[in-house]
Amino acid sequence: MDRRAILRRVGRIASSAVLIALVLEGGRDYPLAEQAEKREFPRYRIVVVKQAFKLRLYAGNDLVKTYPIAIGKNPGDKQKIGDWRTPEGDFYISEIQDSRAWVHDFQDGKGPIRGAYGPWFLRLGTGADRTRSGKAWSGIAIHGTHDPDSIGALATEGCVRMHDADIEELKKLVRIGTPVSIVP
Repeated sequence: MDRRAILRRVGRIASSAVLIALVLEGGRDYPLAEQAEKREFPRYRIVVVKQAFKLRLYAGNDLVKTYPIAIGKNPGDKQKIGDWRTPEGDFYISEIQDSRAWVHDFQDGKGPIRGAYGPWFLRLGTGADRTRSGKAWSGIAIHGTHDPDSIGALATEGCVRMHDADIEELKKLVRIGTPVSIVP
């Protein structure tokens, strides 16, 4: 069943979840999905300023809060898989995942670390149409950390890392579809 048929079927009682899913899947070509994007998407937006090591949360044009962060171990815009750079562009939160039980081995001799991503993993939609490099990336997110001393440094494999208490707070304010701009 195509998107237009789905919209006809659910009619006026369509849930926000269906409309947002259509928008996230490229439904911007459909007028009802555009209306849903304007009406249903969160009022918050995130701007990550890499050179300042800051994540700024805005409500409209008003700065609500600034959080310290860590970014990719290498400066500049992401160019290839494994370059340990944080991509730049205009993204959105595509998924919110509980990452408390996740395990990651940073290949630093310490072995696999449970909870390496902290409590929440806010996965970003980083398609080629949204990145400054024109390349698509996967696995990029805003997340917590097992290493709070890394905040304020070039320390990640490409993600945006926050203190666990900060990601807990941020997670309560954002949702799928929240815009996220990452700038130099």
